[in-house]
This record gives sequence, structure tokens and C-alpha cells, in this order.
Amino acid sequence: MSAIAFKPTWGTRTYVMGILNVSPDSFSGDGIVGSEHALEMTLGMVEDGADIIDIGGESTRPGADPVSLEEELGRVLPAVELLVERLGVPISVDTYKAEVAQAALERGVTMINDIWGLKQEPRLADMAAQYDAYLVLMSNQRDVSPRHDVEFPDVVDVVLRDLTRATSLAMARGVPKDHIIIDPGIGFGKTQPQNVELLRRLGELRTLGFPMLVGTSRKS
Repeated sequence: MSAIAFKPTWGTRTYVMGILNVSPDSFSGDGIVGSEHALEMTLGMVEDGADIIDIGGESTRPGADPVSLEEELGRVLPAVELLVERLGVPISVDTYKAEVAQAALERGVTMINDIWGLKQEPRLADMAAQYDAYLVLMSNQRDVSPRHDVEFPDVVDVVLRDLTRATSLAMARGVPKDHIIIDPGIGFGKTQPQNVELLRRLGELRTLGFPMLVGTSRKS
């Protein structure tokens, strides 16, 4: 399948990402089961102005159980195969598993959305470079604050250092700088006051020189 090109002009406007959860235990309670429902939902997102659709097959809600590689592939790939040909907008895959990312890229996905910022699987950067795909790198503190109860002295400094690590690693492995997008990771290992602080100080992350994805939709 041929990928639909994603050619953003950063800084000119905000691009909207529509989220398709194909996991039954999505944190927002909107998990999609069945290709017909997935197509109907995503066509509605595009009609409402979504520039790109992000497909995720494993819930990222706090406390969710991880799923096996086989189960994630079985959820994600049918949706990818259906939507790449039908939507007319680029598709992103939300995964930290190299095998899922590669299979999705082979089927025309344009972007890898890594909620672990290459902490779990650095090979995602190799795949983004190989397929000329965009790579979203999120700052996730669940490895040090799984219960969202660690009081970081300065959460913005923590996120800045983490994203510097992730973006440096991605570029070292061949991902062009203009194909990297950073995500501060709202709700991932941060307390509610820290999330609010991050939102208030998002401008400070611009010093890294990358476009930014901010995912706050439906989070408490």
C-alpha cells in the first residue's frame, strides 16, 4: 500500500490529530471493535477537520495491562489496511513495539507515535529513518512515577532533559530533524499540578526546536 504524504508547514497553523482506539479498554471508553465502526468514526473525524489519524491498539490508561505482540497486530493492522486506502489523510500508528511499527509502515503508515520516547525500543528510530516516516517522541515519566505521585522539583526541566535525550538519539540513528515531533506527555507519570504547570510553560519546550504534539483530549 502506498503511504499518503504528510507535508506540514510547521508554524503556520495547528494540525489536528484524530485518535482511533482499537483497544476495548481505552482510557476514554471509546474503544472501537469492527472495521465498519472504525471507518465511520474516522471519516467523521476527517470531515470535522482532522489532518492525520492516529491508530492505537494498546490502551495507555494508567494501570492498563500490556497486550501481546500478536494481539496488538491483530487489532492494528486490519484498521491500517482499511483506512490507508479509504481516508485520504495520513495515518499514524501509536506503538512502542518494533514489529507493529514495521508492519504498519509496510502498509502505508506515515508516522510512528512512540509514548516511551525510544526508552523501550530505540529501533523505532531506525524504522522511521528507513521509511522516511515522521516520529513522535513523548516524554513519559511512568518508569519513575508509575502512580503519578513523584513531586519533581521542576517538571519542565525533567521533560526538557528527557526530550533532549530522545531527539538526540533519534537523529543519531538517522531520523531527519524535520521529521521529529516532541510531546510533553500530559498525564504520563505526572501529577495533576505538574500537568497544569507543563501546559502553562509549553513555550519553554520550543527551545528544543521541534514541532510539538499536545494530547490533552478527555484527560481529567
